[in-house]
Amino acid sequence: MSFQFLVKYFASILFLLMIVTGIIWALDSFVWSKRRKILAQNALKQTGREDQMSEDEKHALIAPFLRQPTWVEYSGSFFPVIALVFVLRSFLFEPFKIPSASMLPTLYVGDLILVNKFTYGIRLPIVGTKIIEVNNPKRGDVMVFKYPNDPSLDYIKRVVGVPGDVVTYKDKKLSINGQAVSYVPQNEFLHDGADLRYSKQYAENLTGVEHRILNNDSAGTMLLQAPQFPMSEQCSYEYDNFTCKVPEGHYFMMGDNRDDSMDSRYWGFVPDKNIVGKAFFIWMNFGDLKRIGSFK
Repeated sequence: MSFQFLVKYFASILFLLMIVTGIIWALDSFVWSKRRKILAQNALKQTGREDQMSEDEKHALIAPFLRQPTWVEYSGSFFPVIALVFVLRSFLFEPFKIPSASMLPTLYVGDLILVNKFTYGIRLPIVGTKIIEVNNPKRGDVMVFKYPNDPSLDYIKRVVGVPGDVVTYKDKKLSINGQAVSYVPQNEFLHDGADLRYSKQYAENLTGVEHRILNNDSAGTMLLQAPQFPMSEQCSYEYDNFTCKVPEGHYFMMGDNRDDSMDSRYWGFVPDKNIVGKAFFIWMNFGDLKRIGSFK
């Protein structure tokens, strides 16, 4: 079993382990332990001298009958831990690791982040069906979601358009519902590692949520041809710009590293059912401890 397989199906594996260990714990608590006690009591009676035996002798006689099998003991010990982890990551907070540079300069490769699972509503584990409404995603939120083309993969991008919004991207600048988003130039951003280069950096104010984004002058604004995806008829693509109207129950997502992000520009809208939660905190980066903390 590969590491990639474990990561991809971790929630399902955790759920299966919880069910299996839970069944074993329940059977032992309510059935098997009672049978062991009966066997121990019968063993004492068969000696014919139960009243004459000391407590130590009784304990030595019945201990083998009362002892849990090793696999039952381990299952019972692991069950509450597995159940707690499953509940925490299913309904409260789930950790993720940033795998790519698409959210630079907000999130770096290797950042270990926490995602709030309940802020956008309570959902059933595994299937993701929403059972309790809480809040809806807002423009500017950094959101984790199931990739529409392969729901087994988790993606992270920024919410740019909410249902009903008209999103225009022209000359590498956004307009939302006809209102231009403001951009304030910042110091150029130096990429780390082997990719040693500079990118232009701006403070983007996305209808009240200010964050930084990157642009690469050498990259083109748009694709060579309009992509095809579900409800792509809601979008119009031209040589240097595009406009999309976000359908009801869907969201338009973009990476902060605008010229190095595969996002809604290429594969379309994110349906509400694919939402995982809101990313809000970097809890560890083993390469740079200064990265720990909240982010916009």
